[in-house]
Amino acid sequence: MRPNLSVFLLCCLFCIPEMGFSQFRKYSNEFLNIGAGARGLAMGNAQVATVNDATAGYWNPAGLTGVKDHVNAGVMHAEYFAGIAKYDYASVAVPVQDNKRTLGFSILRFAVDDIPNTLFLVEPDGSINYNNIQSFSSSDYAFIFSFAQNFRNTEKKNISIGANAKVIYRKVGKFATAWGFGLDAGIQMHGEKWHAGLVARDITTTFNAWSFKFTEKEKEVLYLTNNDIPVRSTELTAPRLVLGGGYNFRLGKSVNLLAEANADFTFDGKRNTVLSSDPISIDPHIGLEASLKNQFFVRAGITNFQRALADEDTLNQKKVWIYQPSLGAGFRINNVMIDYAFSNLANQENPLYTHVISLRINFIKKKED
Repeated sequence: MRPNLSVFLLCCLFCIPEMGFSQFRKYSNEFLNIGAGARGLAMGNAQVATVNDATAGYWNPAGLTGVKDHVNAGVMHAEYFAGIAKYDYASVAVPVQDNKRTLGFSILRFAVDDIPNTLFLVEPDGSINYNNIQSFSSSDYAFIFSFAQNFRNTEKKNISIGANAKVIYRKVGKFATAWGFGLDAGIQMHGEKWHAGLVARDITTTFNAWSFKFTEKEKEVLYLTNNDIPVRSTELTAPRLVLGGGYNFRLGKSVNLLAEANADFTFDGKRNTVLSSDPISIDPHIGLEASLKNQFFVRAGITNFQRALADEDTLNQKKVWIYQPSLGAGFRINNVMIDYAFSNLANQENPLYTHVISLRINFIKKKED
């Protein structure tokens, strides 16, 4: 029996709990909002409507149905803040049941290594002993299990649905660990030239259950320095809706231009975004991709529009709009796709750039003679 599309859409839209928004942490699990794959990052994170490879497990699980006939896999590595923070991503998508369904798995890791632990820097007599400085790492992991299915597939229209189950693991040295769980759901619709997508992230509210572990000596230092000793706590991530639309423009026989725009709807209070209110804020993303013979690609995007104080304003009274631009390119060699993104972590006036490289592979089986 076919699933009911209207019921699926209602689940995506109304699974947002009717609880007070104040209980959610506004920027919980933010490492899950960085992006995945150099293609998506170069296009300003505008991917929900058109993604159709293994990275769809991150952007919109419904897009996994674009993987057909063979296994698709991808990896990505990026370093931020002069190599202080490292971000790694890997994914795989496997079509099953004659391409009617697709299974996917993704793993993300964001980590900062060699953080100085100065807890015992000062000796009991007040002297400073640099030999007491040790280092630790803070790392965040996400394991995403995905499922997608074609709902309707005709010559003029294709509709697919998908869902994610994600497990979160976060660790701060030997001091704190957290486990979490969340669900996502998405839908994609494609016409001859147009595309539309909707994904509901953290639809049941993703939670992290934190536990802390300190030695008696560490607790004593925290107490003497007027620091709170943390106890067990639960961190909640509010649901988020991402709505996207795209269109293909044919420029001759060999050139295609894809334009996509996404809008993030957050429900955890007023944010610094283009449209901001309490409790809903809207953050747009815009991306472009020009391709030549489906082998060479050039991309650009804009994201993270915010109002900030103007650099030349010494009185801190004038605010201006800032944004984060990105550029990228890619090329295809047989079954291998290599993508590059040059993204801006700060804004157009105070750039802090990073280079992102990703690889996508189609594992096509050789035909037997």
